[in-house]
Amino acid sequence: MDNQELEKKIIKALDDNKYGSLGTIEFGNKPKVRYMAVFHDGLKIYLATSRKTHKVVELKDNPHACLLLGFEEGGSKDLLEIEATVEVTKDESLRSKVWSKELEKWFEGPDDPNYVILELSPTRMEYTGKNKENGVWEKQAVNTGK
Repeated sequence: MDNQELEKKIIKALDDNKYGSLGTIEFGNKPKVRYMAVFHDGLKIYLATSRKTHKVVELKDNPHACLLLGFEEGGSKDLLEIEATVEVTKDESLRSKVWSKELEKWFEGPDDPNYVILELSPTRMEYTGKNKENGVWEKQAVNTGK
């Protein structure tokens, strides 16, 4: 499948799977995985979390992470394995954009100082469809002309 078709399938899988498992490297160089709600705008992927969580500290120390989505009850049977670098976004407008009523369990509102958005910058995404079609998307190197 060509890159444009693959990106459409990845976006559809992101639409159909609202939760995923985020893997980071914690203190002691050990893997840590947690289940999180996933938000996206095209191929831009966001996770809501508390500023006070271990993952925020872990990602400052090592911004490389993996997000696994799909093949869950209620979601599609598509599978996405996403390798990305992750940081707490500096784009304050995303706090309102990502905000949903579901987040009221943890935060007072989009202006809660402990509510932050993790922004994933995918470097590689491997897609496996429910019909076993697959493809690998990789971030294109930027040519700076230097």
